[in-house]
Amino acid sequence: MQSAGDSLVIARRNLIRMTRIPEVVLFGIIQPVMFVVLFTYVFGGSIKVGNSTSPQVYKDFLMAGIFAQTVTFATAGSAAGIADDMQKGLVDRFRSLPMARGAVMTGRTVADLVQTCITLLVLAIVALIVGWRTGSAEPTNFGRVLGAFGLLLLLGYAFTWIGALIGLSVRTPEAATSGGIIWLFPVTFISNAFVDSSQMTPWLRHIADWNPFSATVQACRVLFGNPGVSTSQAWPMEHPVWASVVWSILIIVVFRTLAVRKYRSASV
Repeated sequence: MQSAGDSLVIARRNLIRMTRIPEVVLFGIIQPVMFVVLFTYVFGGSIKVGNSTSPQVYKDFLMAGIFAQTVTFATAGSAAGIADDMQKGLVDRFRSLPMARGAVMTGRTVADLVQTCITLLVLAIVALIVGWRTGSAEPTNFGRVLGAFGLLLLLGYAFTWIGALIGLSVRTPEAATSGGIIWLFPVTFISNAFVDSSQMTPWLRHIADWNPFSATVQACRVLFGNPGVSTSQAWPMEHPVWASVVWSILIIVVFRTLAVRKYRSASV
């Protein structure tokens, strides 16, 4: 209970800081909106989904990938923010307080999750404006749609712990920004987010099908009722919802443990 209370205090501190620097939230929203518009109107009709090259089919196929990319790219912000706190000596201040060691990292990731929720809400509205619709391939309902967004937030929260570990491992916010985003490009592009993985070469398709990012994208397409449901026999593609939950929890457990351990060693 003490750890939870301490974590909420730190989360509140970071949320207050966020309201005082609104441009951080604004720029975090603009980037995914640009991805939606560019991918929809530049690649729509040029990329094959199943047996169709329809712009509307690709639009419905694309949005789950854009949503997932957005929540994972929040990793870079987490890494930079934590590195900035380390550089300014905030870690030493927290060390002098009677608080749980893991609360600093947990509070930061919870605050980042709130920002991700805001970004995802705005992005969903923009997606609806450009023509994305749920239930375009298979029937769905409001509960399943909410479940899809829940999986996205779970994945985003898991990836913020990777960002936390990166932020604790570098010396400057600039290095944390670079280190927090450079590995995300192969993770998001060697996946089923933007193209149908069945169109890839066999060895690359195998990597994409077992990519944790792909599992969440596939689960969202299933729950949204959008086109692009995989025919792969890989377990994550056959059971994407379960695979998404398992991958996300595993990432949280592993990287939270590593991040808290790194924080403790950095605080000595």
